[in-house]
Amino acid sequence: MLVVFLMLPMIAHAAVVTDGQNCLNADSSATILEEMDAEVPIADTVPVNTTDTVPPVDVSAQLEFRGPDGLDADAFRHYNGPDFHFLKNTTNPAVRPYTFLQDLTWVGIPVFAAGWIIKGEKEAFRQNYKNKNTKIRLIKYDFHTEVDNYTQFAGIGLTVGLKLAGVEGRSSWPRLAASSLASYAVMAAFVNGIKYTASELRPDGSTHNSWPSGHTATAFVGATILHKEYGLTRSPWYSIAGYGVATATGVMRVLNNRHWISDVLSGAGIGILSTELAYGICDLLFKQKGLLMNDMSVYPDLNKKPSFFAISMGIGFGNKNLVLPPFDFVGYGDEHDKSPMSLQFGNATAVGTEAAYFFNRYIGVGARLRVKATPIKKWSAFATNEENIMQEKLLDSELWEGVIDARPKVVSDHMTEFAADAGLYFNLPFSSRWAIGAKVLAGRSVMDDVDVDGIFVGYKMKWVNGHYKVTDQYLDCKWDYINLKATNSYKLGSGFSITYAHKNSFSWRLFMDYDYATKTYTAYYTPLGFIKEFAPKVLEQFDPELFDPSKTYSSSTRKHLNQWVLGGALCVSF
Repeated sequence: MLVVFLMLPMIAHAAVVTDGQNCLNADSSATILEEMDAEVPIADTVPVNTTDTVPPVDVSAQLEFRGPDGLDADAFRHYNGPDFHFLKNTTNPAVRPYTFLQDLTWVGIPVFAAGWIIKGEKEAFRQNYKNKNTKIRLIKYDFHTEVDNYTQFAGIGLTVGLKLAGVEGRSSWPRLAASSLASYAVMAAFVNGIKYTASELRPDGSTHNSWPSGHTATAFVGATILHKEYGLTRSPWYSIAGYGVATATGVMRVLNNRHWISDVLSGAGIGILSTELAYGICDLLFKQKGLLMNDMSVYPDLNKKPSFFAISMGIGFGNKNLVLPPFDFVGYGDEHDKSPMSLQFGNATAVGTEAAYFFNRYIGVGARLRVKATPIKKWSAFATNEENIMQEKLLDSELWEGVIDARPKVVSDHMTEFAADAGLYFNLPFSSRWAIGAKVLAGRSVMDDVDVDGIFVGYKMKWVNGHYKVTDQYLDCKWDYINLKATNSYKLGSGFSITYAHKNSFSWRLFMDYDYATKTYTAYYTPLGFIKEFAPKVLEQFDPELFDPSKTYSSSTRKHLNQWVLGGALCVSF
């Protein structure tokens, strides 16, 4: 791959020389300056600006350009119909060269960093696939699709398809090939270098090469190539299509249980950054050669185009406490059974996607998808305390002889919310590059469970002559020691934001969102779920009206939730 990359300048140069010879051999009697509307040197008609601040380019003017004095009219010819001129490195003399910094937006770096930041809490951002008993599901338990293996190539596939169909974009075939090969080469170096250094275990436990996601990085390379070739030169809808499919690829990688959300975010950042670096390098090497069109506008205009597609990340805060009443039984017969279940929450981590279409520069409609994970403080300490109580009770009885291991084990210590909202979006621009926004939304909130599993390993006990005796029947069982659920509910939301138009259709957004919902929380408690199999005779020692060790007890409370999310978003404006 490195040899191919190093040979790209020579290949492109050879193609240009060949093309130039063809131009010089053309019929000199062809119409040149006589057929032009004005005899003005090209330097006077096309501004040359090597800084990052480049004025908008009139694409229609490029399409009508015939050639400066001294060049044949056929030196630049727009293809009508399918374009199969794979080796013809046509150059439009009216197009100014791109600069290295003009191609770089650096937006891939913060997106990659966002994935790195939440890597420590990666397990909070998925549904508890191991708990098949839960009824709270966004997707079916056995979700699996192979579609993501193909959608990762959608961006580059659409780019090539448009080029074959004769839809002219930024680059000729040789230059497009050079930029694309370089993009994938840089991406592969980044992804594989990090994968096998970080050695992160995949969520399905298959291999230690999870972070970052190669499928997502590949998808965002293709999306960014499409964005540069057609989204910036033809229509931003190409960019939206490319980045939308790339985002869907990352989501499918998470739903397939092949990647954490942190892997997908970092993969997206690498894909964008790799493509921008590769295009910048090709700009340095080839300069104007092989360029057909310039960008319609370097900077998004929030006065005219406030519509956007965004990837966001933020910190959630709000309700900090949840107190459930004591469970309705007298279990161990001490004060432990009479205590309410009190939980404290930390600040949440939220990631999501959002899009809005504006009818004018002031009002539009849109939707938002968000996953928010809220940690429960001291959840592990709670499980440890339960373990001490369980083992203390077993030690005080004859049952201890059959016990190898008996303890609660924390499965998840985050309340994870999956939310979908839609509603009205508002925009108030202060200039072409600055605007404040607001929104009013309504939607649905789905909460995943928080679990503490009970684990018991030992040998079954039997009742003989008034005493328990150990048998040779091995027992290894697991049950829901505590399962905390929250009901699905409708929710209302609003938010305010400040948007800054960066460049190349990218914008940055700082936002503060507010959400309100009412939920019923229920804890299901089965502290002695192993007793029925371990020592059935024990059940006869309890009054079933007061306590049945084989039964699950519950405690519920209803709570009004007022939650805020402060964060930032990368937007593709259109």
